[in-house]
Amino acid sequence: MKISTKHHLTLRMIAVALLAVFVLRSHGADAKQNILFILADDLGWSDTTLYGGTKFHKTPNLERLAKRGMIFSRAYSASPLCSPTRSSILTGLHPARTGVTTPNCHVPQVVLKATIGVKAAAGSKAVDPNPVTRLNTTYTTLAETLKAAGYATGHFGKWHLGPEPYSPLQQGFDVDVPHHAGPGPAGSFVAPWKFKDFDHDPAVPDQHLEDRMTKEAVSFLEKHKDEPFFLNYWMFSVHAPFDAKKALIDKYAKTADPADPQHCPTYAAMVESMDDAIGTLLDTLDRLKLADKTIVVFTSDNGGNMYSDVDGVVPTSNAPLRGGKATVYEGGIRVPCVVSVPGITAPGSSSDASIQSTDFFQTFLELLGLPLPSGVPFDGKSIVPALRGQPFERGPMFTYFPHNPPVPEWQPPSVVVHEGDWKLIRLFFQGENGAHRWKLFNLRDDIGEKNDLAAKEPARVKAMDALITKFLTETSAVQPVLNPDFDAAKYRPEEEGKGKIRDNAKPDRARKKTPAPAPAAVAPEKVDAALQGWRARACTATVEDGIVTITATGDAPFLGFAPGPLDAAATLKVRIKSNGGTGKVAWLPSPATPAAEAPKPAEFSIKAGEWTEVTSPIPAVPDKPGVLRLFLPGDATAIDWIELTTAGKARRWEF
Repeated sequence: MKISTKHHLTLRMIAVALLAVFVLRSHGADAKQNILFILADDLGWSDTTLYGGTKFHKTPNLERLAKRGMIFSRAYSASPLCSPTRSSILTGLHPARTGVTTPNCHVPQVVLKATIGVKAAAGSKAVDPNPVTRLNTTYTTLAETLKAAGYATGHFGKWHLGPEPYSPLQQGFDVDVPHHAGPGPAGSFVAPWKFKDFDHDPAVPDQHLEDRMTKEAVSFLEKHKDEPFFLNYWMFSVHAPFDAKKALIDKYAKTADPADPQHCPTYAAMVESMDDAIGTLLDTLDRLKLADKTIVVFTSDNGGNMYSDVDGVVPTSNAPLRGGKATVYEGGIRVPCVVSVPGITAPGSSSDASIQSTDFFQTFLELLGLPLPSGVPFDGKSIVPALRGQPFERGPMFTYFPHNPPVPEWQPPSVVVHEGDWKLIRLFFQGENGAHRWKLFNLRDDIGEKNDLAAKEPARVKAMDALITKFLTETSAVQPVLNPDFDAAKYRPEEEGKGKIRDNAKPDRARKKTPAPAPAAVAPEKVDAALQGWRARACTATVEDGIVTITATGDAPFLGFAPGPLDAAATLKVRIKSNGGTGKVAWLPSPATPAAEAPKPAEFSIKAGEWTEVTSPIPAVPDKPGVLRLFLPGDATAIDWIELTTAGKARRWEF
């Protein structure tokens, strides 16, 4: 008799549950420790006061947690982007194995199996693979395993692994608040928001999202204080949109020093609200007398965002690390991490052991005395010896990122192996005649990755690259392939490492995240000239035969233009074709206009694959200057012409 995959899962979960009940009974109270897992979004290694990387940001509650447990100075995310790391935490599997290698789990297309790519820009030597867009429910998650063992399970905050039927409620969680599938907060961090069925407290009109989220999380803790629980608090902070409580922004603006790498008042205010939320959760554990039986982990899903623009400055600096979010340099994957395990971690201790987000699944089950699910090819390793202060050698640790988003310090599609103090980066097909190219760094002597030793250490490169090959084989990773349409005349190696896209506009209230794979680089000044004054942001744009072809390289791609003052009847008309979705026309006030006066964008929808003429009102504040943004309704868009009408006069762009 053939048994379906679904029945296999059911039988496996029953077996896990029965074994877990036996283990719980045999281990008594020690097996009933709770878990509070706190994951920040885009928080860099240097963004907290844990490692001495900043004096501008204030994180007293993280320091408070560190006094209860152990700081890890070499903790890594499995990816430099959010969704892949999140999948690794929940499954204990590497993104190379699951195929979740980009943060695209909010797009409408459901793709459950990664495939070999077939198309790339002529100037690219490699073709990126096509990643999956959902965390498949066939994987056994940490939440499912703990739920089967009798734990109450709650997810609070950002998910970004797929909407229903791939939401937390289908992945082992009893509770999901706010049940939001997007890459960031719905609209803003400060109320009012745009979440469906999740409003701010009416009595707190300027409530911060993390304040509201912790209120819900506290209710969960109070409800389940007498039973084991797994509280998965995945913060929206400190991801875009970049906004915060005005009083906090004003406070940091008074002490911001442009000579300090960390000097963005808005971002510092966001970090403080994040830290306040941690304090609220710790206060609740203390009040409910749960601190002595609750494992607490704090970490981040990837490195700090060093390429967006907030009031004319970048949000953060990852110095002394190189690179940041969306790069495989240390700034993109080395993250802050504190672990507190009552009775195991020495209070106020630290460790320089290398650990990764794939390790938490097995670590938690060992700490709880629970069996590992059978048949799961875990890519992590339990870090319990390190938590006990004992010698711990993790072995080779891998980062698979077969994409090349156009951010500062970007690299072509790559894979990384850490082994001890050494780090090797393989750049797929970037050498001569289709060979790979490598970069080698000794992180003990060169934490900033300034000295590439690949040419001086050929034997080490060969040995470590063999580890990469073995890893890719064992995980069945879908890898980049040689670009059959590569044109050497269009190859621009000098563009490697340079930020090709930089949003110089004021803070964007629309959701924004790290770019996904980018096509060939186009110099920004050439793009802007071809677009006749319009600027492409979170996307690349090319003009050929009168058509603007736009490819998204991030969430919420848009074309922007500064038209000057508009009247109340202003409209934007565009002939557009896209792969489908909802677009919007937004108007952002100039610096002289209060941000609170920015009106709600006007949305529009088009049918996929058909040329459509869209006429939209422009929700501008009359007679005040501002920036017009046309947010595109899909990842791939073509525009024939744009027409702006105000004061009875029309201006038309024929490209």
